[in-house]
Amino acid sequence: MEVSPILFAGYKILKYLLYPVSWIVAPIVLATGIALLPYSPRRFQFLRLLLLLSTVLTFLLATPIPGRTLLAVLEGWYPPFQPSTTTFDAIVVLAGGIYPQGSLRPQPELSEQSRLRTVCGAELFNQGLAPKVILAGGDASLFGHGPSEAGEMKRFATRLGVTDMAIITEEQSRNTYENAVNVRRLVNHESILLVTSAYHLPRAVAIFAKQGFHVTPAPCGYETKDRPGEGLDQINVTDFLPSYHALETTTHAVDELAGIVVYWMTGAL
Repeated sequence: MEVSPILFAGYKILKYLLYPVSWIVAPIVLATGIALLPYSPRRFQFLRLLLLLSTVLTFLLATPIPGRTLLAVLEGWYPPFQPSTTTFDAIVVLAGGIYPQGSLRPQPELSEQSRLRTVCGAELFNQGLAPKVILAGGDASLFGHGPSEAGEMKRFATRLGVTDMAIITEEQSRNTYENAVNVRRLVNHESILLVTSAYHLPRAVAIFAKQGFHVTPAPCGYETKDRPGEGLDQINVTDFLPSYHALETTTHAVDELAGIVVYWMTGAL
């Protein structure tokens, strides 16, 4: 499943079609085009249907309950990690994005997900659960001109108390599959504590297990607080109003579910 730069770029571009905001905007764009055409009763009916579809999709995809429910299914897949006397050959921390340097940003900065995952990995290392921390993540930008995620994570991890000698960086991967393949090429560790966002773990654990690792999941960073069907007594009027955060939650869920399907179809998990 080696992916060429061209195919990788095509994959990243096609992913935009899966984003819920694309589903909402597409009917609006089509409706706008129809509205610019000469009036006809048939076009007017089609226009009304498109606007209705966009409205329905907005409330389905950009309100908290649907996206929160989907993400809770993924985040509840594995229980929270409970430290014990068990030790591991290595702690593997997967990158979750980086913001590149620019005219306002003086240096690259880890995304919130990458920063939180690094904190979780450092905490587990400081508890003595493994002698090594493997930070996995290269340049996942569309055209390959961005900073190394693992390199920035290493700089942050050392500030959190992880010794430089204990850190191994994997800086060539662009996705979760390449994370697993490249980590396998770097080390022979069989028993790993895998750290990534809770909703990402179902796919990540399966991919690393496919590469022969004995994986113990360590969920890091929950975006939901209750399992599906729980916390219903806390629902209020804002749960039925569209918001940016709700749309982002739905996007994470849809993106991850699509990733599971694609990786399964290609035999990566």
